[in-house]
Amino acid sequence: MEQVLSGFIVDGTGAPGFFGDAVVEGDRIKDIVRRQPGASEEDAPIVSPGFIDAHTHSDAYLVIEPGAPSKISQGITTEINGQCGGSVAPRYGEARLSSDWAALLGERLVWRSLAEYREVLSAAKPAVNTVQFIGHNTLRSSVVGYAARAATTEEQKRMERLLEQSLDEGGWGLTTGLIYQPGRYSTPEEVTALARVAAKRGGIYATHMRSEGDRILESIDEVIALARETGIKAEISHLKTGGKKNWGKLERVFEKIEGAMAEGLLLGSDRYPYCAAGTDLDVVLPDWAQEGAAKAECARLADPELRAKIAREIDSQERDWASVMIGGTWSGKTKRFSGKRVSEICESERTTPGGAVCEILALDGCKTGAFFFTMCEENLDRILAKDWILPGSDASLRAPWGPLGADHPHPRAYGTMPEFYRRLRALGVSREKAVARMTGDVARRFGIKGRGVIKKGAYADLAVWDEKSFASNATYLEPHRFSSGVRLAMVNGVTAWRDGRLTGERGGRFLERR
Repeated sequence: MEQVLSGFIVDGTGAPGFFGDAVVEGDRIKDIVRRQPGASEEDAPIVSPGFIDAHTHSDAYLVIEPGAPSKISQGITTEINGQCGGSVAPRYGEARLSSDWAALLGERLVWRSLAEYREVLSAAKPAVNTVQFIGHNTLRSSVVGYAARAATTEEQKRMERLLEQSLDEGGWGLTTGLIYQPGRYSTPEEVTALARVAAKRGGIYATHMRSEGDRILESIDEVIALARETGIKAEISHLKTGGKKNWGKLERVFEKIEGAMAEGLLLGSDRYPYCAAGTDLDVVLPDWAQEGAAKAECARLADPELRAKIAREIDSQERDWASVMIGGTWSGKTKRFSGKRVSEICESERTTPGGAVCEILALDGCKTGAFFFTMCEENLDRILAKDWILPGSDASLRAPWGPLGADHPHPRAYGTMPEFYRRLRALGVSREKAVARMTGDVARRFGIKGRGVIKKGAYADLAVWDEKSFASNATYLEPHRFSSGVRLAMVNGVTAWRDGRLTGERGGRFLERR
């Protein structure tokens, strides 16, 4: 049966828009009809390709909440998952999923390989498509564990074989999170060898670099060297200059990246349109206290002497604790801290930053989330102005209800696309170019065929939205708020979101790499 979506068509290529109809049959766009608008259609909604979130962490949550409400409600129809070195598979040996994933999956965590995960995902019938990358931290923990040491020659070979298998089972490439455990213990040579494996199979490399602050320039050099040596297409994740003393490095960052792009070594980068990063609170622990991940961290915090040492070292950090806000918490005793700055907590609890952090982490099983306000608006606008920056929420999907509704996420989980669009338009980017950055440009960079554009024969991943009312409503204090303005979101010809609510129909797929 045919479906017709009418409005002002912005096709995702950057070409001028036009009034018309997109005719859908099955999972494809059957036809596009241009026409002159009637007097009542001057304020017609935009019909565009569904937005593609270039950097996400929804791997496990697609099984828990397959309706993907925080994403589909803002017009996202495809997510690129497995980022920052952490993927849902493969999962062997000591490998543990991130604490929030594992805690909420419970008995649904039944897979080891990527092929097994695909079966579980297919049974869940997600509302959005997923492009799945393979995380280096997941590979390393599966083989080496969480020890702070280099991999042996045999362990390196095992990681390479496991990556090969995962790519053959549908992985799109390799990602790294080189500030996280256990990836932070890897040598550049280890990562380069794995990237070479991915390159031979046509995969892409995306990296959360070793530093996005004090050593950002050296970290970019490491990415460029890897791309030059392996020939892999490389992407720098969520470009930023963290920390006030590093804000002035942005021009040199641009020079390095754009020089490498001119050589064909880098693809570009992605960014969320906010000035606060979001990650786990335990990243503020001393390096030695992080070894072994959450289980070992909790054991150290349970030892009074070690806990006191950790607190002293945290207190000695040169960090503005008014710039650190507690996000998601996991204990009834810590819920009241969500949305509060560490400096506020210190005052109300009559403690030091080290004492507050240690207490919250201990009560939460070292699973606490946090927001770090370390970036500036001027640099954010300068980054977003670059046409090689794609929208990446750096967020798992969320829902205002059920197990995911108890969390306190970063507002980017609900508002990345409207906020990205708003900021681009404020910078003078045309409507058509802004939409292309959110759709066709992402599809081309990652090699997602038949998506991100409105043309005959393309997959029917479409969004219908009102430009004037397209806006984020999520805040750091009240993050569980749907965006406004999206009338309809369709994935593979199935309408999953209409008039402000889920329809109950879901047409998302695990996308094959071709």
